[in-house]
Amino acid sequence: MVVKHKGRLEGEFTLANLIWISILTGVTVATIAWVFLNFELTRGFLGPIILGLFVALSVLVLLKFLVVIVESDHLKAAYSHQTFEIANATLPHLRTGLNERSAAEVAKILKAGSDAAAVAMTNLSTVLAFSGAGEDHHMAGQPIMTRATKEALKHNELRILTNRDEIGCPKDGCVLSAAIVVPLELKDRAIGSLKFYYANAKKLTESRITLAAGLGKLLSTQLELSELDRQEQLACKAELKALQAQINPHFLFNTLNTIASLCRTDPKTARILIVQFADFFRQSLERETDLITLAEELDYVRSYLVLEKARFGQNLQVVEEIDEAALSLRIPALTIQPLVENSIKHGGSMEGHIKIKIEAKARGNEFAVIVRDDGQGIDKKELKEILSPGYGKGMGIGLSNVNERVKGLYGEDYALDVWSVKNKGARVTIRIPAKREAS
Repeated sequence: MVVKHKGRLEGEFTLANLIWISILTGVTVATIAWVFLNFELTRGFLGPIILGLFVALSVLVLLKFLVVIVESDHLKAAYSHQTFEIANATLPHLRTGLNERSAAEVAKILKAGSDAAAVAMTNLSTVLAFSGAGEDHHMAGQPIMTRATKEALKHNELRILTNRDEIGCPKDGCVLSAAIVVPLELKDRAIGSLKFYYANAKKLTESRITLAAGLGKLLSTQLELSELDRQEQLACKAELKALQAQINPHFLFNTLNTIASLCRTDPKTARILIVQFADFFRQSLERETDLITLAEELDYVRSYLVLEKARFGQNLQVVEEIDEAALSLRIPALTIQPLVENSIKHGGSMEGHIKIKIEAKARGNEFAVIVRDDGQGIDKKELKEILSPGYGKGMGIGLSNVNERVKGLYGEDYALDVWSVKNKGARVTIRIPAKREAS
């Protein structure tokens, strides 16, 4: 984080204080010495008076020096205590991540715990919360208007706004005329901002800037912790859903019914399916990590497809186009299988035929894993919600869970890309950075 502005540190002993004290003392000594050397007036009773004034002035300078140091230590202690209290108060809210609800609570806490006229929090595009003066027109949900805020997010730099024009508020009479904008970071990239507003630029002291920067770092650390918790919860959720999928009634009963019917008509095929059935669940139980190679994930998908093909017969066709270089990529387990199952459940044509294509190929500095079908497509309303947290199920794992785990591992830019046109099929693409290739 780069600080683009330095203000004056109130009550704190700085280099500027030292320079002014040195100059004042030097001028005083030089003046008195010049008077003693050049004027007869210094003889008699005037000499002691001038000397006394010099001593008094020196004592005052020394006292000022000591007071500044004491005030500085007092301020540092006060700010440390203030930061600690804010950390305790905001932590429970930021455990849910950076969203409108958590930002609203944190903004209120920061407003109450500081002398700022207002406090705001944003993500990369939207004002999530605003608390304090001007909240009648600076409202949550609005897009970010301040250019300096956009620059702070783009360059991950702290910015200081010294006038109303820089804030960019279009409302006449708005009392906010200065601000400190601090980026909020996650994995060394800006994901939002923390903004402290003041009524005038005189409030933009170095102490307030330092406090704002420190609170930004503190909240960023809390967001890092919340992201780690979220990823752990998602991984555990995926694990639990995978286990639940093993006793998914529809999948289990359909497969067992298929095997039961084949026991009478085609015992040899029934025996093969029983082995595949056991192998499929064994892979689920023996998986020890959430990261596996694409080759391992595809083996799991093929085991699943053997069971589904036994049910659908020739109506289910699956084609693979996999670049050999992609097989060693490490991806979150149970990412491809839910996409394939989604195509089987929703990708069938009106005649009941299901054609699925699984691709994995290089695209510049990344790989793309694509699952597509030529079926009925996804309804427009469902298409808007299909990646929403908690929506849908695929072997007990919704596409939203796959999306969140992929974004958590590779970043927000790597969200699932879902395309669909009614009666023309659907396509889901997962992009994987090449640098994630397994060693």
